[in-house]
Amino acid sequence: MVNVVLVEPEIPMNTGNIARTCAATRSRLHLVRPLGFDISDRAVRRAGLDYWPMVDLRVYDNLEQFFEQNPNPDLWLATTKAPRGYAQAAFRPGCYLLFGKETAGLPEPLRMKYAQRCIRIPMRPEARSLNLANSAAILVYEALRQTGFPGLSDAGEMKGVST
Repeated sequence: MVNVVLVEPEIPMNTGNIARTCAATRSRLHLVRPLGFDISDRAVRRAGLDYWPMVDLRVYDNLEQFFEQNPNPDLWLATTKAPRGYAQAAFRPGCYLLFGKETAGLPEPLRMKYAQRCIRIPMRPEARSLNLANSAAILVYEALRQTGFPGLSDAGEMKGVST
């Protein structure tokens, strides 16, 4: 399993898309407050998030509470400021992928503390960043690829096509 941690996410559509990726991949979603949106049952129903019950969700009041409840996690921090690309990371089962809020990224003290665990998605120099949901999907699937896609089906059915 992969753990996706969103630190102070601001845009509900991004978190909704990431939650869908987590539901489809059996990844656990961790949300660190404050959140820029409501995740109450009523709000989720109104938004039509029919996959929400499949999401293994944990919510924390702050980063301190996250680290108290998840001591010594196998962290990888996604940041455009990272000195290396994600292809250099050796993801293991149960790893934690941390993403910062859309407008500011991860806090600098956290990036400095885990500088050797900061990774980036390669892109052209003049591009500011990718969308948060796209970034999360890229890293989740890379971590799953490296760990053999545990518990996931990689074959569908197409009429008239056999494997």
